[in-house]
Amino acid sequence: MASYPRIFPLLRRKPPSTIRSLVSCCKCLQKEGHASRWASRHPTTSTSSSLRNVRFASTEASLPKSTFVPLKPSSSSPLGILSKSIGGEVPPAGFFPATTENSVAYWLIGSAASVFGIVVFGGLTRLTESGLSITEWRPVTGSVPPVSASDWDSEFSKYKSSPEFRLLNQHMTLPEFKKIYYMEWTHRLWGRLVGLTFVIPAAYFIARRKVSGPMSAKIVGIGGLIGLQGVLGWWMVKSGLKDDLFAPGSHPRVSQYRLTAHLGTAFLCYSAMVWNGLSILRENRLLRDPVAATKELATLRSPTLAPLRRSAGVVAGLVFLTAMSGGLVAGLDAGLIYNDFPYMGMGFTPPRSELFSDFYSRRPDGSDIWWRNMLENPSTVQLDHRILATTTFSAIMALWAYGRFGRGGAIRAAMPHAVKRGVNSVVHLVWLQVVLGISTLIYLVPVPLAAAHQASALALLTGTVVLGSRVWVPRRAARLVAEKLGARASLEKMHGIVRSPTRPFGTQNLAKTGPATLGPARKSTERLLGGNAPAATTTATTITTTT
Repeated sequence: MASYPRIFPLLRRKPPSTIRSLVSCCKCLQKEGHASRWASRHPTTSTSSSLRNVRFASTEASLPKSTFVPLKPSSSSPLGILSKSIGGEVPPAGFFPATTENSVAYWLIGSAASVFGIVVFGGLTRLTESGLSITEWRPVTGSVPPVSASDWDSEFSKYKSSPEFRLLNQHMTLPEFKKIYYMEWTHRLWGRLVGLTFVIPAAYFIARRKVSGPMSAKIVGIGGLIGLQGVLGWWMVKSGLKDDLFAPGSHPRVSQYRLTAHLGTAFLCYSAMVWNGLSILRENRLLRDPVAATKELATLRSPTLAPLRRSAGVVAGLVFLTAMSGGLVAGLDAGLIYNDFPYMGMGFTPPRSELFSDFYSRRPDGSDIWWRNMLENPSTVQLDHRILATTTFSAIMALWAYGRFGRGGAIRAAMPHAVKRGVNSVVHLVWLQVVLGISTLIYLVPVPLAAAHQASALALLTGTVVLGSRVWVPRRAARLVAEKLGARASLEKMHGIVRSPTRPFGTQNLAKTGPATLGPARKSTERLLGGNAPAATTTATTITTTT
């Protein structure tokens, strides 16, 4: 029972109705004592559960047993889940939660930024011809660079046995070798850090159940891509260390096929990180306000925007394909020929005999002359890259024009503001990429311009991914929003039935309970109702029972 110093000030301040609600019979006081002793022995049971049991017991004691029918909602109904949450019980659930925390999204975007940096640095490593300086693949022990003079002499001796040193760098000194060695060593160390900073947090987030089931599978897939990227990197370097992997008398270089595979895996890994990070943030934003989310999703589902959604996917595919053709250009050093634009020699294209030369065919019948020239002939590869770049630029500008003037301005009126900004960003990025590409070609591929051109290609791909995340309809998020709205409607309906505006026979008021007592109950209710918890958790509640 409450002490006198606490009751007397309460009696002076409160009206008579509140004083009557504080008075209980002896049986109620006995049951209240049993409930308090139970709460002290079982700390997991919340205080709000004890108060609720006492007040319902008081109501039950005041009514005949034959007329008292307790309300027992179904455990699977929304009200049943709410009552279990208020009472301290946790409803059964699977291992993974329904949604992913925003911290996982920030980590994915940070990992994507690290991948962006290593892609640009890898381009610098290739442009400075440093990629073949380390002739061994040691994933663990290779993390430490040579320290002593004997270690440096050993590494330099291994490099002297490579085709690149014998054919190109016979006069290279040890200080010059150290420069290209540190470039390749930094690139490999950065790759190891990317793997560690991804795998360790991924294991933590999954073990701590901070990611949903589908997102955990995607994270594991991205981790597999990172591991594959490391294997492809060594497979690429290995192609430039043996004489039998390239034509006799040719420039020692890595295979353009393996270089493109290495670059493509990096682009896919980066895009997956950005896409999933943005999808997590968008899903949580939609679930914070299901009503506004329903309107936003309805706008995106409009048939007026359907062509825009498909066009965004096509544009992203074109950007990726153009970047992969740029990998072939880099692997063949095709940017060092035909250094003018838009012409290639005397016309817009080289002669047909040069584009489809018999020199690149390896079959007697010449059946492979088409695809081998398109992938191995530097002139044809550069022409392909020009055609794909022009097509991508035209497609993006057509997308912008369609969004601005299509259907008499109806497309622009239906586009959300975020989608408009995404389209404008892609237009700006593609113009920057075109200017950098033409400048790189005209000035004979200088290292700063070539590295900026590669970075701009990845930035343009980022813009298309962001645009796709804004214009695409997230099916899983839409389903979660619909479920949350349905649960809210059911709870409000049941809440209206329990809370009667009238006060018939048997009505009894609960004492006023502060936030410290009903804190867990309010949090549970807010979690179910999306932040709009009923005021009953902090004010007096009327429980109505009828005879």
